[in-house]
Amino acid sequence: MDHIPAGSRQPQKAPSAWFTGEVTTTGLFETTDPARLRGTLVTFAPGARTHWHTHPLGQALHITAGRGRAQVSGGPVIRLATGDTVWFPPGELHWHGADPDAPMTHLALHEALDGVTVTWDVPVTDADYLG
Repeated sequence: MDHIPAGSRQPQKAPSAWFTGEVTTTGLFETTDPARLRGTLVTFAPGARTHWHTHPLGQALHITAGRGRAQVSGGPVIRLATGDTVWFPPGELHWHGADPDAPMTHLALHEALDGVTVTWDVPVTDADYLG
């Protein structure tokens, strides 16, 4: 059994190549073969968000604090709040982030396929973000 002490997980500033605004990520766990589950705690400052992206095996988000929003390509912006959970199926182009006036933290759960958990696309425009 692997044990990762809480103090060994340090928040990291998320790269601007994949996020807009102030975002921090804390890797919680990454399983080894044959398992492929990974978990990350992500905190978004107000107005911060991911770029458009997909996950080869899908992604579940559980909102642990604050308020946020998410959108799948071609769909409406949905509002998220503490306690909500959302699932993005494999290959579904989407984004997620905080509300304009509130921070948001979520637990992101996804699996790796041949070592790949995410494929990044273009930034989300302000028009898409605001819905």
